[in-house]
Amino acid sequence: MSKSTRTINAARLREHGRPLVIESVALPEPGPDEILVELEFAGVNPVDRYIAEGRVPTGGSLPRTLGAEAAGTAQGQPVLVAGGGLGAVRDGLWAQAAVVPKQAVLPLPDGVAPRDAAAMGIAGLTALKVVRELGQVAADDRVLVLGASGGVGSMIVSLAAAAGATVWGQTGSRGKVGSIEAQGAQQVVVAGPEELVEALSDLAPTVIFDPLGDGFVAASIEALAVRGRLVSFGTSAGAEVRLNMQTLYRKMISVLGYGGLQLEPGERRAGLQAALGALKDGSLRVLVDEVLALEQVNEAFQRLVDRQVQGKLLLALSR
Repeated sequence: MSKSTRTINAARLREHGRPLVIESVALPEPGPDEILVELEFAGVNPVDRYIAEGRVPTGGSLPRTLGAEAAGTAQGQPVLVAGGGLGAVRDGLWAQAAVVPKQAVLPLPDGVAPRDAAAMGIAGLTALKVVRELGQVAADDRVLVLGASGGVGSMIVSLAAAAGATVWGQTGSRGKVGSIEAQGAQQVVVAGPEELVEALSDLAPTVIFDPLGDGFVAASIEALAVRGRLVSFGTSAGAEVRLNMQTLYRKMISVLGYGGLQLEPGERRAGLQAALGALKDGSLRVLVDEVLALEQVNEAFQRLVDRQVQGKLLLALSR
């Protein structure tokens, strides 16, 4: 069989708001500035679900293979694949193999496992950026990570702990406390926004990382120390918030937002290289909840909706 007629299994979006379909599709020949990657593992992220539901308009045509971060081999070398519009404006990575832009491929450092690297394209990059660039976490910081059992939150815990900061995690489930502590949190609070301020009275955080939004924003501003930083990178609990602006400005609080879709290609590549470096030196640790088969991709989406995930869900693509 020639390369031009090779077929692969892929998770395809045929209609927004409908389950993905596993189909056999033809793998095209690489064009100029493209390369073929044999894929092993891919990450599943909330933004993938938003794209599938049509909540994040991308302009990509349908049907389309989804998936924006994965690891595999290209020309015999272990690689991370991310960026380049994969899964958004062009076919993505939830497949056995993919033809991708060369600029979206980064070699893995020695000793970095493809399974862990598969989580770097979105979650790892986000954690690295918010901790080191926006939050600028240092050893004298007191850090609270909201949603600390999530894919990004669990990585933030490890990065902040590696920086020497005092790190607390927040979760809504007592069953997730152990996994958060294992990532490096000294203490875990099980609290919603109503209980958060009181639960943090002994911490007075200087930095709060927030992927939740909703009532957690006002509670975070109330709980933060003077000159504290609130770093927002998601609104999984709700995008509409109410807060007391007097509290914000009187405490000289900085509100910092991170949106990975706004990164320039060079900025993204540098961030991915830094994330892989942090993975290699152990300052960034990946908590993998489970590795599911490609055929279980819709189950992975549902588990995100039900908040039944601790860390990252991955798809095995080479089975």
